[in-house]
Amino acid sequence: MYSRSLRVLWLLEELGLDYELVRYERDGDFRAPPSLEKAHPLGRAPVVVVDGVVLAESGAILEHFADREQRLRPTSPEALREYRFFLHYAEGSAMPPLLVQLLVERVRSAPMPVIVKPIARRIASEIERNYSGPAVERHFGFAERSLSERSYFAGAEFSAADIQMFYPVEAALRRSNGRWPQLRAWRARVTARDAYRRAEEKGGPALPDR
Repeated sequence: MYSRSLRVLWLLEELGLDYELVRYERDGDFRAPPSLEKAHPLGRAPVVVVDGVVLAESGAILEHFADREQRLRPTSPEALREYRFFLHYAEGSAMPPLLVQLLVERVRSAPMPVIVKPIARRIASEIERNYSGPAVERHFGFAERSLSERSYFAGAEFSAADIQMFYPVEAALRRSNGRWPQLRAWRARVTARDAYRRAEEKGGPALPDR
């Protein structure tokens, strides 16, 4: 699968809800197939149909089910505030520099005419030096410090915010060169959960093996 859709499967497994999994296989360029547009106009996964209503965007889907079931969300005001922050921070702030960094890496490795290659690589290096590199350090240094104070992103208990943060943390750790021990320890805790293992077995990992 290699998709944010793992988040939704994981949540449904945590909640013990019945669901039917429909697969939309990516093409050779790792893009969603046109048939996904029949499920939602944006043609992007994850998409969930609940009582005839189509839900999209992983954060919105997770929030819907956590609110509906009144589970995997904190009740104390302080923890609830942190929960909401990280539920939206994952895609709103943490992912953009990682996506830019991915593009930088693809530019460096892409086939191109010899005369163009040094220019393209120099531009990629400038983008990394001035934006994506410092931004990744800033955001995941922040996440590392957050987890030095508590076991999970919203506090002492696992929540849907941890499920939402998994994708960016997983992507960042692949570029961390062994740093960020708190994030690594958190990853070990959450991936040891039975619901995570069931979700990955059914849907595949969030990211491909390197």
